[in-house]
Amino acid sequence: MSNEDHSADFPLADDESVPNQLQESARRPKPAQPLPCEEVEDQEEKARLITQILELQNTLEDLSQRVDIVKEESLKLSSENQVLGRYIQNLMSSSSVFHPANSRSATNK
Repeated sequence: MSNEDHSADFPLADDESVPNQLQESARRPKPAQPLPCEEVEDQEEKARLITQILELQNTLEDLSQRVDIVKEESLKLSSENQVLGRYIQNLMSSSSVFHPANSRSATNK
């Protein structure tokens, strides 16, 4: 068996005696076939899951933004609380109303 014997078994692209299946299928369009019931259900399930995933992604993004906003507010309020705490301490130390009662009663006698 030589190489020439094997090449005779395989049709060549330019061999006109062998019909070109690609050209024939291009001439005759196949009618649309409905998807099997299982594939339709799979496609519907896939579309439903994709929609659900997109909704969950949007919800996660919204929650993440809300967490960032709450963190900023918390830091701002914490800073304001520290300022108010120092202010109250300064007022208490400078006011005679908040001094111990025993030193005040001794001066009134």
